[in-house]
Amino acid sequence: MLHGADFSGAADAGRKIWIASGVPEGGRLHIGACRPALALPGGGPERAAALKALRDFIAQAGDAAFGLDFPFAIPQALMGVARWADFALAFAERYPNARAFREACLAAADGRELRRGVAAAREAPFASYNWRLYRQTYHGIRDVLAPLVAADRVCVLPMQEPLPGRPWLLEVCPAVTLKRLGLYKRYKGRTAEHQAARAAILAGLVAQGVVVAEELRPAILDDAGGDALDAVVAALATWRAARDANIGCPAGSPSYRLEGHIYG
Repeated sequence: MLHGADFSGAADAGRKIWIASGVPEGGRLHIGACRPALALPGGGPERAAALKALRDFIAQAGDAAFGLDFPFAIPQALMGVARWADFALAFAERYPNARAFREACLAAADGRELRRGVAAAREAPFASYNWRLYRQTYHGIRDVLAPLVAADRVCVLPMQEPLPGRPWLLEVCPAVTLKRLGLYKRYKGRTAEHQAARAAILAGLVAQGVVVAEELRPAILDDAGGDALDAVVAALATWRAARDANIGCPAGSPSYRLEGHIYG
């Protein structure tokens, strides 16, 4: 099973995090579910409940791959460790809250927003601690990755080896994937033009081999925030990555063992 999650660190993250799930079959990715985190077992609209539900869903997934839309790391120069796992496990103690995380990164970088090497190479739009993104980074690492790594329930790629029988977690960025496929356009909004853009993107995803169950299409197209559509894009990015024999050792990313990689 392959999953794509559009992530959020907002207070009402349960409404903004969407998870699309599918099965590769016959050379196509068949998306059979797309729902917000509040619809997961134990989920709710509040951030704490939503992130616990997402974490539990991942931990119980077994042989699966998840594409998660948040940065898994910060620039190597700011990490101060030799192993990514050490960074993740010490994250909550090092940064007591999201604001402290952003301020500490800015202070260590002399006020600059440094991007990871992979973010620059893949043309990801923001630094991990950019004001638009830092809450996603913070809650993604603290509340999803670190507890799962501490419990030894997952493989976080490419910082850890992709072992069989447990979920693989991959960093994805829907905007990066859409741009690489030539499908990116302004699609987040409530106007008829935004909805038409979402429909055009969904058609482009179908052309890339994604099959979306008919009953899911209205929710995906009507979601003005684009979160449901982003989850489908994240699932596509995960599928693309899972077919790569070098998934655990991405080319052109020399610092990937610390800084990670953006798949898809």
